[in-house]
Amino acid sequence: MAQVQIVSEGPNYRHQIRSGAHAVIADEPATLGGQGAGLAPFDLYLASLSACTAITLRMYAEKKGWELGQFRAELSSSRDAVGKLVVHRVLHASGALTDAQWQRLLEVVEKTPVTLVMREGATITSERGPA
Repeated sequence: MAQVQIVSEGPNYRHQIRSGAHAVIADEPATLGGQGAGLAPFDLYLASLSACTAITLRMYAEKKGWELGQFRAELSSSRDAVGKLVVHRVLHASGALTDAQWQRLLEVVEKTPVTLVMREGATITSERGPA
């Protein structure tokens, strides 16, 4: 499905993440010992969900012939009383959508591929590779 590689660039926690021809810098903020040169790991987590949210809703709206106009999703995360991660999405579109269309978009967003995987969890394995 997907494949990425991360390589340490040296200073503190700055790393380059590559997927095919694309690259992103990951880092921690200065308050955590990083350089603040890129997205922190949980920012990347929310970024993947926001990208899937925007792409899925844009595809759905286009299929239905709805004009979203400029679409924006604002995501935030926090921990609940028992420490479980809670992600909240706020969706915005400049297009003139009806209440019924918005209700359908809110139903669709609950079933985006990344939303479903994040809710179900994933099996994660690790192994040692050659140097």
